Amino acid sequence: MYICLCNGISDKTIRQAVRKHQPQSFQQLRKFVPVGTQCGKCVRAAREIMQDELSQIPEFKEIA
Repeated sequence: MYICLCNGISDKTIRQAVRKHQPQSFQQLRKFVPVGTQCGKCVRAAREIMQDELSQIPEFKEIA
């Protein structure tokens, strides 16, 4: 499903970037995926996906 229509970013792209780079903040995620750089309507959904994906990584489950 497309999350960022302005840049054509899907939830799969966000999930892959989070798994690969494990960003600690949304700003770090934006260095790897140009999400939320235009209208900003996708920011909330992208953050939720990032948090969901980070919670699936074993080392982040212990922290959260």
